[in-house]
Amino acid sequence: MNLQEYLPILLFILVGIGVGVVPQVLGYVLGPRKPDAAKDSPYECGFEAFEDARMKFDVRYYLVAILFILFDLEIAFLFPWAAALREIGPVGFWSVMVFLAILVVGFIYEWKKGALDWE
Repeated sequence: MNLQEYLPILLFILVGIGVGVVPQVLGYVLGPRKPDAAKDSPYECGFEAFEDARMKFDVRYYLVAILFILFDLEIAFLFPWAAALREIGPVGFWSVMVFLAILVVGFIYEWKKGALDWE
């Protein structure tokens, strides 16, 4: 095996590290350092926090987040399917139709249960 085959991978890793590290180093080196009491104080939306940071969230927040992830992943599965639609033929087409039907049934169930209603 020739080591030149790994050169693009090495360059990709080095550029990725550079893009992540160089701006941070430049910001640290070139950034102004003028701390004062207002900049060093804790804040939340521009004013002092008045409640405990460990307060409970409504369960609907998590439900909406889970539903978003579910339907976002559905879209992630549809892109490669759409790109390879001609190659997979009718079996692949109907397999994805069954997949979408299951997700649509789940979506309708969540809608009827009121999981998407925010009061």
